[in-house]
Amino acid sequence: MGSLPRRFAILLTLAVLALTAACSAGSGTTGETAGPDSSLDVGFIAEPASLDFTRNDGAAIPQALLVNVYEGLVKLDAKGRIVPLLAKSWQVSPDRRTYTFTLRDGVTFSDGKPFTAQDAAFSIDRVKTSWTTSLKTGMDVVARAEPVSATTLKVTLKRPSNSWLFAMTTRIGAMFSRTGVADLATKPIGTGPFVVEKWTRGDSMVLTARDGYWGKAPAVQRITLRYFKDPTAMNNAMRTGGIDVISTVQAPESLPEFSDTSKYHVIEGTSNGEVVLSYNNSKPPLTDRRVRQALSYAIDRKAVLDTAWAGHGTLIGSMVPPTDPWYEDLSQTYPYDPAKARQLLAQAGHPTLTLRLRIPNLPYAVASAQVVKSQLAQVGVTARIDVLEFPARWLDEVYTKADYDMSIISHVEPRDITSWGNPDYYWRYDNPRVQQLLAQADSGTAQQQVDRMKQVARTLAEDAAADWLFLLPNLMVADPGVKGLPTNVVSEAFDLTAVSVARS
Repeated sequence: MGSLPRRFAILLTLAVLALTAACSAGSGTTGETAGPDSSLDVGFIAEPASLDFTRNDGAAIPQALLVNVYEGLVKLDAKGRIVPLLAKSWQVSPDRRTYTFTLRDGVTFSDGKPFTAQDAAFSIDRVKTSWTTSLKTGMDVVARAEPVSATTLKVTLKRPSNSWLFAMTTRIGAMFSRTGVADLATKPIGTGPFVVEKWTRGDSMVLTARDGYWGKAPAVQRITLRYFKDPTAMNNAMRTGGIDVISTVQAPESLPEFSDTSKYHVIEGTSNGEVVLSYNNSKPPLTDRRVRQALSYAIDRKAVLDTAWAGHGTLIGSMVPPTDPWYEDLSQTYPYDPAKARQLLAQAGHPTLTLRLRIPNLPYAVASAQVVKSQLAQVGVTARIDVLEFPARWLDEVYTKADYDMSIISHVEPRDITSWGNPDYYWRYDNPRVQQLLAQADSGTAQQQVDRMKQVARTLAEDAAADWLFLLPNLMVADPGVKGLPTNVVSEAFDLTAVSVARS
Protein backbone atom coordinates (compact mmCIF):
# COMPACT_ATOMS: atom_id res chain seq x y z
CA MET A 1 0.00 0.00 0.00
CA GLY A 2 3.68 -2.21 1.54
CA SER A 3 5.72 -1.67 1.63
CA LEU A 4 5.38 2.21 -0.48
CA PRO A 5 8.91 3.55 -0.79
CA ARG A 6 10.58 3.29 -3.95
CA ARG A 7 7.97 0.61 -4.15
CA PHE A 8 5.68 2.56 -1.85
CA ALA A 9 3.03 0.03 -1.44
CA ILE A 10 1.73 -0.47 2.03
CA LEU A 11 1.63 -3.64 3.13
CA LEU A 12 -1.27 -3.19 4.95
CA THR A 13 -2.41 -5.97 7.05
CA LEU A 14 -1.50 -9.05 8.78
CA ALA A 15 -3.20 -11.00 6.14
CA VAL A 16 -0.52 -9.70 3.98
CA LEU A 17 2.15 -11.57 5.65
CA ALA A 18 3.31 -13.54 2.66
CA LEU A 19 4.39 -17.16 2.61
CA THR A 20 7.47 -17.82 0.51
CA ALA A 21 8.11 -21.36 -0.64
CA ALA A 22 11.39 -23.07 0.04
CA CYS A 23 12.16 -23.86 -3.57
CA SER A 24 11.86 -22.14 -6.93
CA ALA A 25 8.81 -22.65 -9.07
CA GLY A 26 11.07 -23.26 -12.02
CA SER A 27 13.11 -26.04 -10.52
CA GLY A 28 11.43 -28.98 -12.17
CA THR A 29 11.14 -30.58 -15.57
CA THR A 30 9.58 -28.40 -18.24
CA GLY A 31 6.09 -29.50 -19.18
CA GLU A 32 5.42 -31.66 -16.11
CA THR A 33 1.74 -32.08 -15.38
CA ALA A 34 0.09 -31.80 -12.00
CA GLY A 35 -0.12 -34.90 -9.87
CA PRO A 36 -3.28 -36.49 -8.48
CA ASP A 37 -6.20 -34.14 -8.13
CA SER A 38 -5.79 -32.50 -4.73
CA SER A 39 -7.11 -29.43 -3.01
CA LEU A 40 -6.19 -26.99 -0.28
CA ASP A 41 -8.19 -24.32 1.56
CA VAL A 42 -6.35 -21.38 3.12
CA GLY A 43 -7.93 -18.78 5.40
CA PHE A 44 -7.30 -15.02 5.22
CA ILE A 45 -8.81 -11.91 6.79
CA ALA A 46 -8.21 -9.18 4.19
CA GLU A 47 -9.21 -9.82 0.58
CA PRO A 48 -8.16 -7.93 -2.56
CA ALA A 49 -10.13 -4.86 -3.61
CA SER A 50 -9.59 -5.98 -7.22
CA LEU A 51 -7.15 -8.25 -9.04
CA ASP A 52 -5.14 -5.39 -10.53
CA PHE A 53 -2.10 -4.47 -8.43
CA THR A 54 -0.98 -1.95 -11.07
CA ARG A 55 -3.77 0.40 -9.99
CA ASN A 56 -4.55 -0.66 -6.43
CA ASP A 57 -2.23 -0.25 -3.46
CA GLY A 58 -2.50 -2.88 -0.76
CA ALA A 59 -0.86 -6.20 -0.15
CA ALA A 60 -3.73 -8.64 -0.57
CA ILE A 61 -3.51 -8.69 -4.38
CA PRO A 62 0.18 -9.61 -4.76
CA GLN A 63 -0.23 -11.91 -1.79
CA ALA A 64 -2.60 -14.03 -3.86
CA LEU A 65 -1.26 -13.50 -7.39
CA LEU A 66 2.48 -12.81 -7.32
CA VAL A 67 4.56 -15.92 -8.14
CA ASN A 68 1.37 -18.00 -8.29
CA VAL A 69 -0.25 -16.31 -11.32
CA TYR A 70 2.28 -13.63 -12.27
CA GLU A 71 6.01 -14.29 -12.36
CA GLY A 72 8.98 -11.95 -12.64
CA LEU A 73 12.42 -12.27 -14.14
CA VAL A 74 13.70 -12.92 -10.62
CA LYS A 75 12.27 -13.82 -7.21
CA LEU A 76 13.37 -14.15 -3.59
CA ASP A 77 14.16 -17.59 -2.23
CA ALA A 78 13.35 -18.67 1.32
CA LYS A 79 16.53 -17.00 2.61
CA GLY A 80 15.76 -13.68 0.93
CA ARG A 81 18.29 -14.11 -1.87
CA ILE A 82 17.57 -12.97 -5.43
CA VAL A 83 17.35 -16.05 -7.67
CA PRO A 84 16.38 -16.68 -11.33
CA LEU A 85 12.77 -17.20 -12.36
CA LEU A 86 11.80 -16.24 -15.93
CA ALA A 87 15.39 -15.15 -16.47
CA LYS A 88 17.84 -18.05 -16.51
CA SER A 89 20.72 -15.71 -15.76
CA TRP A 90 21.86 -12.08 -16.01
CA GLN A 91 25.03 -10.06 -16.33
CA VAL A 92 25.77 -6.60 -14.96
CA SER A 93 28.11 -4.17 -16.73
CA PRO A 94 31.21 -2.85 -14.93
CA ASP A 95 29.56 0.55 -14.44
CA ARG A 96 26.54 -1.22 -12.82
CA ARG A 97 24.11 0.50 -15.17
CA THR A 98 23.31 -2.22 -17.71
CA TYR A 99 21.64 -5.57 -16.95
CA THR A 100 21.49 -8.20 -19.68
CA PHE A 101 18.99 -10.98 -18.97
CA THR A 102 18.88 -14.35 -20.71
CA LEU A 103 15.27 -15.53 -20.64
CA ARG A 104 13.96 -19.09 -20.50
CA ASP A 105 12.79 -20.78 -23.70
CA GLY A 106 9.32 -22.21 -24.07
CA VAL A 107 7.52 -19.99 -21.55
CA THR A 108 3.90 -19.15 -22.34
CA PHE A 109 1.22 -17.02 -20.74
CA SER A 110 -1.98 -18.61 -19.51
CA ASP A 111 -3.73 -17.49 -22.71
CA GLY A 112 -1.24 -19.50 -24.76
CA LYS A 113 0.82 -16.57 -26.06
CA PRO A 114 4.63 -16.97 -25.86
CA PHE A 115 6.60 -14.91 -23.33
CA THR A 116 9.46 -13.03 -25.03
CA ALA A 117 11.88 -10.20 -24.34
CA GLN A 118 9.36 -7.88 -26.03
CA ASP A 119 6.83 -8.70 -23.30
CA ALA A 120 9.50 -8.12 -20.66
CA ALA A 121 10.39 -4.69 -22.08
CA PHE A 122 6.67 -3.88 -22.38
CA SER A 123 6.08 -4.82 -18.74
CA ILE A 124 8.95 -2.68 -17.46
CA ASP A 125 7.91 0.32 -19.57
CA ARG A 126 4.29 -0.08 -18.53
CA VAL A 127 5.16 0.42 -14.86
CA LYS A 128 6.35 3.92 -15.73
CA THR A 129 3.54 4.79 -18.15
CA SER A 130 0.39 3.03 -16.95
CA TRP A 131 0.71 2.06 -13.29
CA THR A 132 -1.03 4.42 -10.88
CA THR A 133 0.08 3.02 -7.52
CA SER A 134 2.79 4.60 -5.40
CA LEU A 135 4.87 1.49 -6.00
CA LYS A 136 5.62 2.54 -9.59
CA THR A 137 8.42 4.87 -8.45
CA GLY A 138 10.61 1.80 -8.07
CA MET A 139 11.02 1.78 -11.86
CA ASP A 140 11.99 5.47 -12.18
CA VAL A 141 15.68 4.59 -12.27
CA VAL A 142 15.25 2.70 -15.57
CA ALA A 143 16.36 4.65 -18.64
CA ARG A 144 15.25 2.04 -21.18
CA ALA A 145 14.42 -1.64 -21.62
CA GLU A 146 15.28 -3.17 -25.00
CA PRO A 147 14.65 -6.64 -26.47
CA VAL A 148 17.89 -7.77 -28.11
CA SER A 149 16.35 -11.05 -29.25
CA ALA A 150 13.36 -13.17 -28.27
CA THR A 151 15.26 -14.44 -25.23
CA THR A 152 17.64 -11.55 -24.47
CA LEU A 153 16.64 -8.36 -22.67
CA LYS A 154 18.87 -5.37 -21.95
CA VAL A 155 17.88 -2.90 -19.24
CA THR A 156 19.85 0.31 -18.86
CA LEU A 157 19.59 2.34 -15.65
CA LYS A 158 20.03 6.10 -15.33
CA ARG A 159 22.53 5.49 -12.55
CA PRO A 160 23.82 2.56 -10.51
CA SER A 161 21.13 1.28 -8.16
CA ASN A 162 21.45 -1.26 -5.36
CA SER A 163 17.69 -1.46 -4.99
CA TRP A 164 16.48 -1.97 -8.56
CA LEU A 165 17.04 -5.71 -8.97
CA PHE A 166 15.61 -6.31 -5.49
CA ALA A 167 12.57 -4.25 -6.49
CA MET A 168 12.15 -6.55 -9.49
CA THR A 169 11.31 -9.35 -7.03
CA THR A 170 8.25 -7.35 -5.95
CA ARG A 171 5.08 -6.73 -7.90
CA ILE A 172 6.68 -4.12 -10.18
CA GLY A 173 8.74 -6.94 -11.65
CA ALA A 174 5.68 -8.95 -12.72
CA MET A 175 5.66 -9.86 -16.40
CA PHE A 176 2.54 -9.12 -18.45
CA SER A 177 1.46 -10.15 -21.93
CA ARG A 178 1.37 -7.32 -24.47
CA THR A 179 -2.10 -8.51 -25.43
CA GLY A 180 -3.29 -9.48 -21.95
CA VAL A 181 -3.73 -6.26 -19.99
CA ALA A 182 -7.21 -5.20 -21.10
CA ASP A 183 -9.01 -6.42 -17.99
CA LEU A 184 -6.48 -6.95 -15.21
CA ALA A 185 -9.02 -6.19 -12.48
CA THR A 186 -10.95 -9.39 -13.22
CA LYS A 187 -8.88 -11.46 -15.66
CA PRO A 188 -5.19 -11.87 -14.73
CA ILE A 189 -3.00 -13.38 -17.47
CA GLY A 190 0.44 -14.46 -16.31
CA THR A 191 3.15 -17.07 -16.81
CA GLY A 192 2.71 -18.68 -13.37
CA PRO A 193 1.62 -22.22 -12.54
CA PHE A 194 -1.89 -21.16 -11.47
CA VAL A 195 -4.82 -19.33 -13.03
CA VAL A 196 -7.71 -17.59 -11.27
CA GLU A 197 -10.64 -19.90 -11.91
CA LYS A 198 -13.17 -17.97 -9.86
CA TRP A 199 -13.31 -14.95 -7.57
CA THR A 200 -16.37 -14.48 -5.38
CA ARG A 201 -16.10 -11.08 -3.69
CA GLY A 202 -16.33 -11.22 0.06
CA ASP A 203 -15.96 -14.98 0.11
CA SER A 204 -13.17 -16.72 -1.81
CA MET A 205 -10.77 -16.98 -4.73
CA VAL A 206 -10.07 -20.27 -6.48
CA LEU A 207 -6.69 -20.92 -8.11
CA THR A 208 -6.20 -23.97 -10.31
CA ALA A 209 -3.03 -25.47 -11.73
CA ARG A 210 -2.77 -24.77 -15.45
CA ASP A 211 -1.69 -27.02 -18.28
CA GLY A 212 1.43 -26.11 -20.22
CA TYR A 213 3.28 -24.45 -17.38
CA TRP A 214 6.99 -24.13 -18.25
CA GLY A 215 8.32 -25.36 -14.91
CA LYS A 216 7.53 -27.89 -12.24
CA ALA A 217 3.80 -28.30 -11.84
CA PRO A 218 2.43 -27.50 -8.38
CA ALA A 219 1.63 -30.48 -6.19
CA VAL A 220 -1.82 -29.12 -5.36
CA GLN A 221 -4.31 -28.92 -8.24
CA ARG A 222 -6.92 -26.61 -6.72
CA ILE A 223 -6.38 -24.01 -4.00
CA THR A 224 -9.17 -21.95 -2.49
CA LEU A 225 -8.29 -18.76 -0.64
CA ARG A 226 -11.14 -18.18 1.80
CA TYR A 227 -11.74 -14.73 3.29
CA PHE A 228 -13.21 -14.28 6.76
CA LYS A 229 -14.66 -11.22 8.45
CA ASP A 230 -13.09 -11.96 11.83
CA PRO A 231 -10.47 -14.25 13.40
CA THR A 232 -13.02 -16.19 15.43
CA ALA A 233 -14.77 -17.35 12.28
CA MET A 234 -11.44 -18.33 10.73
CA ASN A 235 -10.40 -20.27 13.84
CA ASN A 236 -13.75 -22.06 13.86
CA ALA A 237 -13.25 -23.01 10.21
CA MET A 238 -9.85 -24.47 11.06
CA ARG A 239 -11.22 -26.51 13.97
CA THR A 240 -14.14 -27.87 11.94
CA GLY A 241 -12.11 -28.75 8.84
CA GLY A 242 -13.40 -25.89 6.69
CA ILE A 243 -9.84 -24.78 5.96
CA ASP A 244 -6.45 -26.49 6.05
CA VAL A 245 -4.30 -23.44 6.87
CA ILE A 246 -4.68 -20.21 8.82
CA SER A 247 -2.42 -17.96 6.77
CA THR A 248 -1.72 -15.59 9.63
CA VAL A 249 -3.05 -16.03 13.15
CA GLN A 250 -5.10 -12.92 13.94
CA ALA A 251 -5.62 -13.68 17.64
CA PRO A 252 -2.43 -15.13 19.14
CA GLU A 253 -4.15 -15.69 22.47
CA SER A 254 -6.15 -18.39 20.67
CA LEU A 255 -3.07 -20.53 19.92
CA PRO A 256 -3.73 -22.91 22.86
CA GLU A 257 -6.81 -24.03 20.92
CA PHE A 258 -4.43 -25.61 18.42
CA SER A 259 -2.05 -27.32 20.84
CA ASP A 260 -3.00 -30.87 19.78
CA THR A 261 -0.03 -31.75 17.55
CA SER A 262 -1.87 -34.72 16.05
CA LYS A 263 -4.37 -32.28 14.53
CA TYR A 264 -2.44 -29.04 14.06
CA HIS A 265 1.01 -27.76 13.21
CA VAL A 266 1.84 -24.28 14.53
CA ILE A 267 4.55 -22.34 12.67
CA GLU A 268 6.14 -19.25 14.22
CA GLY A 269 8.85 -17.22 12.52
CA THR A 270 9.67 -13.66 11.54
CA SER A 271 8.14 -11.33 8.99
CA ASN A 272 8.67 -7.94 7.37
CA GLY A 273 5.56 -6.57 9.08
CA GLU A 274 6.50 -3.51 11.10
CA VAL A 275 3.46 -2.38 13.11
CA VAL A 276 3.85 1.39 12.97
CA LEU A 277 2.14 3.99 15.14
CA SER A 278 2.40 6.67 12.47
CA TYR A 279 2.40 10.39 13.14
CA ASN A 280 1.22 12.87 10.52
CA ASN A 281 4.42 14.91 10.38
CA SER A 282 2.72 17.75 8.46
CA LYS A 283 -0.03 18.46 11.01
CA PRO A 284 0.51 20.65 14.09
CA PRO A 285 1.28 19.90 16.83
CA LEU A 286 2.94 16.77 15.41
CA THR A 287 5.21 19.03 13.41
CA ASP A 288 6.92 19.72 16.75
CA ARG A 289 9.60 17.10 17.40
CA ARG A 290 9.09 17.43 21.16
CA VAL A 291 5.46 16.33 20.81
CA ARG A 292 6.42 13.29 18.76
CA GLN A 293 9.15 12.43 21.25
CA ALA A 294 6.67 12.77 24.11
CA LEU A 295 4.26 10.36 22.45
CA SER A 296 7.07 7.86 21.94
CA TYR A 297 8.17 8.13 25.58
CA ALA A 298 4.54 7.57 26.64
CA ILE A 299 4.25 4.20 24.91
CA ASP A 300 5.27 1.02 26.71
CA ARG A 301 5.87 -1.11 23.62
CA LYS A 302 6.45 -4.32 25.59
CA ALA A 303 3.04 -3.87 27.20
CA VAL A 304 1.49 -3.26 23.78
CA LEU A 305 3.05 -6.46 22.44
CA ASP A 306 2.05 -8.50 25.49
CA THR A 307 -1.51 -7.19 25.61
CA ALA A 308 -2.36 -6.82 21.95
CA TRP A 309 -0.45 -9.76 20.51
CA ALA A 310 0.06 -12.12 23.45
CA GLY A 311 3.80 -11.44 23.50
CA HIS A 312 4.38 -12.90 20.03
CA GLY A 313 6.62 -10.62 17.98
CA THR A 314 9.80 -8.57 18.24
CA LEU A 315 10.53 -5.07 19.54
CA ILE A 316 12.55 -3.25 16.86
CA GLY A 317 12.39 0.54 17.27
CA SER A 318 12.87 1.24 13.56
CA MET A 319 11.59 0.47 10.06
CA VAL A 320 14.16 -2.34 9.72
CA PRO A 321 13.44 -6.00 10.55
CA PRO A 322 16.27 -8.27 11.79
CA THR A 323 16.45 -10.00 8.40
CA ASP A 324 17.72 -6.83 6.66
CA PRO A 325 21.51 -6.30 6.33
CA TRP A 326 21.36 -2.87 8.03
CA TYR A 327 19.37 -3.94 11.08
CA GLU A 328 20.26 -2.51 14.51
CA ASP A 329 18.24 -2.87 17.69
CA LEU A 330 16.88 0.66 18.21
CA SER A 331 14.04 -0.39 20.48
CA GLN A 332 15.41 1.61 23.43
CA THR A 333 15.75 4.95 21.62
CA TYR A 334 12.70 6.12 23.56
CA PRO A 335 12.34 3.92 26.65
CA TYR A 336 9.02 4.05 28.46
CA ASP A 337 9.13 7.24 30.55
CA PRO A 338 5.75 8.92 31.28
CA ALA A 339 7.38 11.68 33.35
CA LYS A 340 9.64 12.62 30.45
CA ALA A 341 6.63 12.58 28.13
CA ARG A 342 4.70 15.00 30.34
CA GLN A 343 7.76 17.26 30.61
CA LEU A 344 8.20 17.47 26.82
CA LEU A 345 4.50 18.14 26.27
CA ALA A 346 4.62 20.99 28.77
CA GLN A 347 7.72 22.43 27.09
CA ALA A 348 5.93 22.29 23.74
CA GLY A 349 2.95 24.14 25.19
CA HIS A 350 0.59 21.15 25.08
CA PRO A 351 0.18 19.82 28.64
CA THR A 352 -3.09 18.34 27.38
CA LEU A 353 -3.77 17.28 23.84
CA THR A 354 -6.45 15.55 21.75
CA LEU A 355 -5.47 13.56 18.64
CA ARG A 356 -7.39 11.42 16.17
CA LEU A 357 -6.15 7.83 16.00
CA ARG A 358 -7.62 6.52 12.73
CA ILE A 359 -7.02 2.81 12.27
CA PRO A 360 -8.11 0.01 9.92
CA ASN A 361 -10.60 -2.55 11.21
CA LEU A 362 -7.90 -5.22 11.45
CA PRO A 363 -7.43 -7.21 14.67
CA TYR A 364 -3.83 -6.24 15.48
CA ALA A 365 -4.54 -2.54 14.81
CA VAL A 366 -7.69 -2.47 16.95
CA ALA A 367 -6.03 -4.35 19.81
CA SER A 368 -2.91 -2.16 19.73
CA ALA A 369 -4.95 1.06 19.56
CA GLN A 370 -6.75 0.28 22.81
CA VAL A 371 -3.45 -0.10 24.67
CA VAL A 372 -1.96 3.02 23.08
CA LYS A 373 -5.07 5.03 23.97
CA SER A 374 -4.82 3.97 27.62
CA GLN A 375 -1.10 4.75 27.87
CA LEU A 376 -1.40 8.17 26.21
CA ALA A 377 -4.20 9.11 28.60
CA GLN A 378 -1.74 8.76 31.47
CA VAL A 379 0.33 11.69 30.11
CA GLY A 380 -2.61 13.97 29.25
CA VAL A 381 -3.16 12.94 25.63
CA THR A 382 -6.66 11.96 24.55
CA ALA A 383 -6.62 9.59 21.57
CA ARG A 384 -9.97 9.46 19.80
CA ILE A 385 -10.08 6.13 18.03
CA ASP A 386 -11.79 6.07 14.64
CA VAL A 387 -12.03 2.57 13.16
CA LEU A 388 -12.16 2.63 9.35
CA GLU A 389 -13.21 -0.15 7.00
CA PHE A 390 -10.18 -1.70 5.36
CA PRO A 391 -9.06 -1.47 2.64
CA ALA A 392 -11.36 1.12 1.02
CA ARG A 393 -11.88 3.81 3.68
CA TRP A 394 -8.47 3.53 5.32
CA LEU A 395 -6.68 3.71 1.98
CA ASP A 396 -8.76 6.68 0.85
CA GLU A 397 -8.81 8.79 4.00
CA VAL A 398 -5.52 7.97 5.74
CA TYR A 399 -3.18 6.62 3.07
CA THR A 400 -4.24 8.83 0.16
CA LYS A 401 -5.57 12.01 1.77
CA ALA A 402 -3.47 11.91 4.98
CA ASP A 403 -6.57 12.93 6.93
CA TYR A 404 -5.40 11.76 10.35
CA ASP A 405 -3.18 12.58 13.32
CA MET A 406 -2.05 9.06 14.18
CA SER A 407 -2.69 5.63 12.72
CA ILE A 408 -1.60 2.02 13.25
CA ILE A 409 -0.86 -0.26 10.33
CA SER A 410 1.50 -3.11 9.51
CA HIS A 411 3.91 -2.30 6.68
CA VAL A 412 4.88 -5.65 5.24
CA GLU A 413 6.73 -4.89 2.02
CA PRO A 414 10.43 -5.85 2.06
CA ARG A 415 12.86 -2.97 2.70
CA ASP A 416 10.11 -0.38 2.86
CA ILE A 417 12.22 2.03 4.91
CA THR A 418 12.70 3.89 1.62
CA SER A 419 9.16 5.24 1.95
CA TRP A 420 10.57 7.80 4.37
CA GLY A 421 12.34 9.45 1.44
CA ASN A 422 9.02 10.37 -0.17
CA PRO A 423 7.54 13.55 1.38
CA ASP A 424 4.17 12.78 -0.26
CA TYR A 425 3.85 9.41 1.45
CA TYR A 426 1.01 9.30 3.96
CA TRP A 427 3.16 10.14 6.98
CA ARG A 428 4.21 13.34 5.19
CA TYR A 429 7.80 13.22 6.44
CA ASP A 430 10.08 15.64 4.57
CA ASN A 431 13.70 15.37 5.68
CA PRO A 432 16.33 16.32 3.04
CA ARG A 433 19.05 14.55 5.02
CA VAL A 434 17.14 11.27 4.95
CA GLN A 435 16.46 11.70 1.24
CA GLN A 436 20.17 12.29 0.61
CA LEU A 437 21.22 9.25 2.65
CA LEU A 438 18.75 7.03 0.80
CA ALA A 439 20.09 8.23 -2.55
CA GLN A 440 23.68 7.59 -1.45
CA ALA A 441 22.75 4.13 -0.18
CA ASP A 442 21.17 3.21 -3.50
CA SER A 443 24.04 4.37 -5.72
CA GLY A 444 27.03 3.51 -3.51
CA THR A 445 28.99 0.36 -2.85
CA ALA A 446 27.50 -2.53 -0.90
CA GLN A 447 29.20 -1.35 2.30
CA GLN A 448 28.10 2.23 1.70
CA GLN A 449 24.54 0.99 1.30
CA VAL A 450 24.65 -0.71 4.70
CA ASP A 451 26.27 2.30 6.39
CA ARG A 452 23.85 4.85 4.91
CA MET A 453 20.78 2.75 5.63
CA LYS A 454 21.83 2.41 9.26
CA GLN A 455 22.12 6.20 9.40
CA VAL A 456 18.62 6.52 7.94
CA ALA A 457 17.17 4.17 10.56
CA ARG A 458 18.91 6.00 13.40
CA THR A 459 17.79 9.41 12.10
CA LEU A 460 14.17 8.32 11.87
CA ALA A 461 14.28 6.81 15.36
CA GLU A 462 15.93 9.83 16.96
CA ASP A 463 13.57 12.22 15.16
CA ALA A 464 10.57 10.23 16.46
CA ALA A 465 9.23 10.24 12.92
CA ALA A 466 6.89 7.46 14.06
CA ASP A 467 6.74 4.91 16.84
CA TRP A 468 7.51 1.33 15.82
CA LEU A 469 5.38 -0.74 18.17
CA PHE A 470 6.62 -4.21 17.24
CA LEU A 471 7.43 -6.55 14.38
CA LEU A 472 4.69 -9.02 13.64
CA PRO A 473 5.62 -12.70 13.81
CA ASN A 474 4.79 -15.11 11.01
CA LEU A 475 2.22 -17.19 12.86
CA MET A 476 0.40 -19.95 11.01
CA VAL A 477 -1.66 -22.98 11.90
CA ALA A 478 -1.83 -25.86 9.43
CA ASP A 479 -3.03 -29.39 9.10
CA PRO A 480 0.02 -31.63 9.78
CA GLY A 481 -0.27 -33.01 6.25
CA VAL A 482 0.38 -29.63 4.64
CA LYS A 483 4.05 -29.25 3.74
CA GLY A 484 6.09 -26.46 2.14
CA LEU A 485 5.04 -23.62 4.44
CA PRO A 486 8.15 -21.63 5.40
CA THR A 487 9.05 -20.37 8.82
CA ASN A 488 9.88 -16.79 7.81
CA VAL A 489 8.18 -14.32 5.47
CA VAL A 490 10.58 -12.63 3.03
CA SER A 491 8.41 -11.32 0.18
CA GLU A 492 4.98 -10.03 -0.78
CA ALA A 493 3.78 -13.35 -2.18
CA PHE A 494 1.92 -16.17 -0.50
CA ASP A 495 3.91 -18.62 -2.57
CA LEU A 496 1.82 -21.74 -3.14
CA THR A 497 4.04 -23.30 -5.79
CA ALA A 498 5.84 -25.72 -3.46
CA VAL A 499 3.01 -26.55 -1.07
CA SER A 500 1.87 -30.16 -0.92
CA VAL A 501 -0.89 -31.98 0.93
CA ALA A 502 -0.85 -35.52 2.35
CA ARG A 503 -4.32 -36.41 3.59
CA SER A 504 -4.47 -38.62 6.67
